[in-house]
Amino acid sequence: MSLPGPDSAEMEPRQNLRLVALKARLSGLQFKLIVPYVLLTLIIAGIGIFVITRLVTSSIRERFVNQLYESARVTSDAIVRHERLMLEILRQAAFTEGVTEAIMAKDPARLEELLAPVAAVRGDIDSITIFDARGVELLTLGKDPNSHQLLKNQGGDFSTLELTQNILAGTSDAQGDKYVGLLTTSYGATLVTGAPVYGPAGDVVGGVMVGSQLQKLLNGIKAQDLALSDLVVFDPQRQSIIATTLVTPDEGFEPLIDEVKQISGAELDKSHPLELYNRDFQMTLTELMLRQDQLGWLGVILPSSYVVSAEATSRNVFVLIFAIGTVAIVMVGYLISQSIARPILKLRSLTQAVASGDLNQASGLNRSDEIGELADTFDVMTSKLRERTAEADRLYEEAIQRNIELAEINERLRSTQLQLIQSEKLAAIGQLTAGIVHDVKNPLTVIKGVAELLLYEDQLDPEVKSEVSLIRESALKANNIVSDLLKFSRQSKPEMGEQDICETIGIALRLMAYPIRKAHAQVVKELPDQPVMMTYDAQQIEQVLVNIITNAVQAMPEGGTLKIKLSQSDNHAEIAIQDSGMGILPEHLTRIFDPFFTTKVDGEGTGLGLSVSYGIISNHSGRIDVESVVGQGSTFTIILPMQHPELTEAQS
Repeated sequence: MSLPGPDSAEMEPRQNLRLVALKARLSGLQFKLIVPYVLLTLIIAGIGIFVITRLVTSSIRERFVNQLYESARVTSDAIVRHERLMLEILRQAAFTEGVTEAIMAKDPARLEELLAPVAAVRGDIDSITIFDARGVELLTLGKDPNSHQLLKNQGGDFSTLELTQNILAGTSDAQGDKYVGLLTTSYGATLVTGAPVYGPAGDVVGGVMVGSQLQKLLNGIKAQDLALSDLVVFDPQRQSIIATTLVTPDEGFEPLIDEVKQISGAELDKSHPLELYNRDFQMTLTELMLRQDQLGWLGVILPSSYVVSAEATSRNVFVLIFAIGTVAIVMVGYLISQSIARPILKLRSLTQAVASGDLNQASGLNRSDEIGELADTFDVMTSKLRERTAEADRLYEEAIQRNIELAEINERLRSTQLQLIQSEKLAAIGQLTAGIVHDVKNPLTVIKGVAELLLYEDQLDPEVKSEVSLIRESALKANNIVSDLLKFSRQSKPEMGEQDICETIGIALRLMAYPIRKAHAQVVKELPDQPVMMTYDAQQIEQVLVNIITNAVQAMPEGGTLKIKLSQSDNHAEIAIQDSGMGILPEHLTRIFDPFFTTKVDGEGTGLGLSVSYGIISNHSGRIDVESVVGQGSTFTIILPMQHPELTEAQS
């Protein structure tokens, strides 16, 4: 059974709609303005890339050949500089005091003692050789290329070497009596510089040779060559390779040597193509000259892929440049199209915004054509809509503002109610305390006095004395509690005066210095540098600070941090006392200012300190706020007016 599909009558309208939409896009202003710019830019970019890449390629190849020649010159200069350095070391070894006498005495031990420091310290050379007048090796000090340990050798016969014969003969070349040459050792080819050693009578008693491994020298030069070229040293006849930085190919260096042999004298200084490792290279040959003697041929090799890579890089750079130019031209065309089509597009977006409910729209178009008339009509429509909705918005905002004010009034009323409850509670307890404190204090004084008299009786039994002493201490403790109650019930009116609150805080900290130090607490003060003058009773505020600091120290039995910060806001000062102690349980926060309420154990407190402090701050027209997190600490914030209200009214 086949499913019914759409008939041709239904599909034709859809296709017609798509064709209409496509024609509308193609006939749009932006399309007509941008497309010519894009086509013209692409044509110019293609022609420019082709022409400039051709020009740059020839320049890159020329620079590549020049770089090859420059690498050859730099390498030759580096070898010459190294030979001069070897000459300096040679002179240092030949003219070391005692060397001549040791050679004449044929004393290898003395020579080792004199020259071992030079051979060990100078990392520029690999060996120092001393031989006598017959060319017999007295001592050779050399460095092992693997372990870099100093090795020595004796007894070799150098008399058959042309370099040794020239040294012992005392003949001089065009630059003096120093000689240079290449010797083959167990570590490979070695660049050697030698000189005779003269005795007291002016005769040649022996010679000194300083050597550097040629392979090591070439590796060092290549490591400093930013062009990453490889180096090859051929013998003077170009029959073999003496040293090279190239990795040995699978087929060996024979193909390379064969190609070098075929280079005629007229073409030696030119660039020659090579094939190594199945890749293309370019090589140039130059004479390796030291002290006007040709020691061989120096070949400098660079991979030809460098040129290909540079060409590709240049092509990519120019493609990028022309691409940026194309984008810039497209952007210019886009801006032009926008300047023409923008009014219509803007009216369309404004209409959509108004339809979504945003009535704060204005076309801002000052035109004298049909688009301008349409914009004016749109502005009149939105203006009338704004006028009708403005009144509703105003009423809504007034209702929100009144709700906010009502919430603030309720919050202030709740705070005032809590303060009145606390004040009434303190007043009631104060009246009760005042009525009974005298009746309790007098008997306690009698008990304490009788106990003290009994303690001075000599015939009194020791056990009885101990009991009497306990009675005296209990009476004293009860008397202190009664005294605190009396202070609580007789809270005097503050003696207001202008004081520096910073100084009062400092006095309270000095009074609590010993308990703080005993509790291993660290005090952090954040106080202004200048005095903060306020109107308050310094003695009472000092008592409040001592009470709160005492509670903070007792809340940190294992030590911690006590932070005291003074700040000003509007016409009030805030003293924040923060500890890192045990914290206060949430259910205790509402009762901490109640008289006789305490969380301390073992009778450490009477529960009156915070109650008295609360009363003092209330008498100063201030308040105390508490924030606490169990296990992290508590923060008591004392908020005091800068100027007491009663004094302000009296002054006015």
